[in-house]
Order: sequence, then structure tokens, then C-alpha cells
Amino acid sequence: MNLEGVRAFVAVADAGRFRDAADQLGISQQAVSKRIAALETDLGAVLFRRVPSGAVLTADGQTFLPRAKAVLTAVRQAVESVQRATRPLRIDVISRRIAPAAIVRAFHRGRPPVLLEMITTQHAPGMLGAVLDGEIDAGFAYLNRPPDRRIDHVLAYLEPLQVLVGERHPLAGARAVPAAALAEYRAWMPGIVAGSEWGGYYRDLAADFGVRIDVTGSGYTEPLLDTIADSRSLITFVGDRTRLAWPDDSGLCRVPVVDPTPVYPHSLCWHAGNKHDGLHRFVDYVRAEWPVTVTDDLWLPTGTR
Repeated sequence: MNLEGVRAFVAVADAGRFRDAADQLGISQQAVSKRIAALETDLGAVLFRRVPSGAVLTADGQTFLPRAKAVLTAVRQAVESVQRATRPLRIDVISRRIAPAAIVRAFHRGRPPVLLEMITTQHAPGMLGAVLDGEIDAGFAYLNRPPDRRIDHVLAYLEPLQVLVGERHPLAGARAVPAAALAEYRAWMPGIVAGSEWGGYYRDLAADFGVRIDVTGSGYTEPLLDTIADSRSLITFVGDRTRLAWPDDSGLCRVPVVDPTPVYPHSLCWHAGNKHDGLHRFVDYVRAEWPVTVTDDLWLPTGTR
């Protein structure tokens, strides 16, 4: 069986779209389609059903998926058994635009540097599963419930939220906005997935401060920033270390939220039995260089403190 076909199958299954899987694998969408077609021919089974939103697994695909992941895990472990000293440290940073990626970049600038590979699973269940399977060494997430007992974790960063508005918005130029005043505006947060850990975070934020959150849309993209820049009423939320994909942030204003300041709790998670030398250096670095203190002027969801 062609392993590249198996990798393409798992990538599409995880991403839900051939295009996203192609981006993850660094190949063309056509190449992904060809590898899946060849794999389906080898298996004599249809693995995906095309839908307007992308691709969903058939019953055969659902049966094959855990076994396909087991094959890739076994192959990776076989390779690592003779390359353990040179394998990069794999860390899931959720998104390359936000605080966890900044933490990893700062660590990588240390001396001596550690060979790193940044992964972007973008949701806690997938990241934690990859940690347990050995696919990655560590990852960041908002832990809204206790993780598997095999996973060690430490609170790594409390990221203050900021309001992002256009230059014609009433908040543009304000030094800060009180959390109680957020109820006056509609917050557009496209792509929040129901049941996700970050969906739960913003649900709690909306409940505590009366924020009206609109989740329609497909994600944090340039059209969102264009819309916010032109609006006199819409706001969106960003972390204080979020990097914006908009030229020079032109026409956009960041406004800190205060009294209290909502913070997004990023926890670093890793498998308790992982022996990668770079992992222990990274965990020690996070504990020493990014210490966390929860104070009364900060807001976190109930049960997080």
C-alpha cells in the first residue's frame, strides 16, 4: 500500500477539505485527489463523499481511518527508532498568528537552538489525541476540562483580549474599553465551532458581559478584516499577540479591554512519558520565562481559576 496515499487520506479526513489537506501536505489539490483515487482503487472501496463544504467519510472511510492512523504512527515510530537524536521537536501552536507561536519562536531564538516543527491542528481534541499517539510532542490549548491522566500540562500564557475596530468606529482611538461596555456592540467572530473549547470560551464571555457574538462565516480571514475596517458598529476580538494578515494594519485599531481584562488561558500539554530532550528544555523554558499569575483584575471562565 502506498503510504503517501494513506497520508493524503488522513489529511483530508482531519481537514474535511481536499484543498486544506493539500496545503498541509505541501502538494497540489490535484495530487491529493490522485492519491486518494489510487488508494480507493487499491482498497476497492470509496472513502469519501463529496459535499458542498468539502468531503465527508463514508462508512468504509470511518472504518479505515483509525487503522490508517495506526499505520502512519507505526511507520513514524520505526523511523524515529534510528533517528531519535535528530528528529525535530513537534509543537502544535493552534495557529501561527497567535501567542503560542510567539512563545515557540522566542524559544527557538535561544542558544543552542532546538530543531523545531510547528503544527497547527487548531482544536484541543485533535491536538491531545496527537500527543497521546506520539504524532506531536506538545501542544497548546484552552483546557476547559481535565485532560487524559497521561498528559502533563502547565498554564503557559494568559492572553489579554483586545477589541479590533475600524478607524471610523466610536471606539477607534480609545485608550481602553470597559468590559461592561462590550454589550453595546456586535462582535463578529466567524468560524467558531459549536462545542469547541474556544467556542465555549466566547460563550462564557458573552454570558458574563452581555456581548452579542455573531459566528456566521468561515474563519479569521482578510474579508473579516476588510469588513471590520469599513464598519462603524462591528467589533471583533484578537489576542494581544495576534498577528494580523492585513497590510500594515491600515485602517484597524486595537483597543485593550479593562475592568476586568478578559484573558484566554493557553496551556502547554505533553505526554508524561515523552523522552525527547528538546521537550524538557521547552517545558522548562515556558515555566521560567512565561510565569502565570491570576489576579483579580483578570476575567477567566468559571472553573478556570
